[in-house]
Amino acid sequence: MIRVRLDYLLVDRGLSVQGLAEAVGITAANVSVLKNGRAKAVRFSTLEAMCRVLDCQPGEILEFIADEDGDSADSVNRRGAVLVTLIR
Repeated sequence: MIRVRLDYLLVDRGLSVQGLAEAVGITAANVSVLKNGRAKAVRFSTLEAMCRVLDCQPGEILEFIADEDGDSADSVNRRGAVLVTLIR
């Protein structure tokens, strides 16, 4: 599973969803979908632009979490963290 950590980066950088969206060139709705763990995919060009704006590495935005049973799922894990599978 992939956990999206965009919310932490936005707070740390003092950016709003709208501010990031404008700087990256995507809609605020698309940033929210990613931030809230509802995205099914992300383009590398979008990820690259977010890294440039946030001055970070992709691993600071996305974190891999291994399931206890080794499977991957689009769900909320047992500890309540929002997770998203990007591309299968």
